[in-house]
Amino acid sequence: MLQQTQVATVIPYYQRFMESFPSIKDLAIADEDKVLHHWTGLGYYARARNLHKAAKLIVSDHQGDFPQTLEQVVALPGIGRSTAGAILSLALNQHQPILDGNVKRVLARCYLVAGYNGLSAFDKSLWQLSEQLTPALETANFNQAMMDLGATVCTRSKPKCQLCPLQTSCLALAGEEQSNYPQKKPKKKIPEKSTIMIIPKLAIEGKSQVLMEKRPPAGIWGGLWCFHEVNKHSQITELLTTLNLQEQSREALTSFRHTFSHFHLDIEAIIINCQAMPLAQIKTEINEQQPQKWYDLSVEASVGLAASTQKLINLLKHI
Repeated sequence: MLQQTQVATVIPYYQRFMESFPSIKDLAIADEDKVLHHWTGLGYYARARNLHKAAKLIVSDHQGDFPQTLEQVVALPGIGRSTAGAILSLALNQHQPILDGNVKRVLARCYLVAGYNGLSAFDKSLWQLSEQLTPALETANFNQAMMDLGATVCTRSKPKCQLCPLQTSCLALAGEEQSNYPQKKPKKKIPEKSTIMIIPKLAIEGKSQVLMEKRPPAGIWGGLWCFHEVNKHSQITELLTTLNLQEQSREALTSFRHTFSHFHLDIEAIIINCQAMPLAQIKTEINEQQPQKWYDLSVEASVGLAASTQKLINLLKHI
């Protein structure tokens, strides 16, 4: 959860997650929708899917015990070299170097390593430094100290150099170049995309319900429940025909922008008020063969929702 998300944001999610999945086995046997539901709002949902897959592998391949070699840990879904090193050094005090964002910043400034995060040569140079500097004894304390130093003292902006235990050996401080390291990645214009989200709405047994579909397991919003999408208004009728729905009226909601790490998505949402159908034709339960569901707006969702879907549901509840 702490990858790409701040501690203050993570804490309540972590507490709820651990209450629901107190052991690796509990997580492994859990339904994916339940796991993703506990992740709703954190973003980067591939982390949750990988965590779930890793738990299953640990149960099936390691008898439920977390692996204890770097090669085995790196082989788990979603775990890279630095995360594996952090787990093994902090939990088992193994002699493993780490290189998270905070450690990168400390090393780049202290040794004036040119480059920016994501640049292969930059990362390679920093890994070499981390390997050379990480002590064989008290590795857990050293790695934790390096991460804390970057998080609280050698911060991205306004570093507290007067408090830093490395101030006498820091080359960036000596040349007053702290703000220049790590160097900034050349900016690229973030692409802009657009979509039209279709929200079929129907009164079922006197309750307002809207139709959602489960996205494929990979890609944007993988495994999450979202509204159907079309690229053009002219495709709406075809979609409704496919869904066996007959439109009575439509209403456009206020458009909004959702920003991912690598593009902006402008979302136009349209409510389609549909004609009631015989109950026999209405699929209200989730199943793998027919991954769509009529969602009761009066009930709190218990599945994984994309942030944009949650925002639209909140709007729908007040209409």
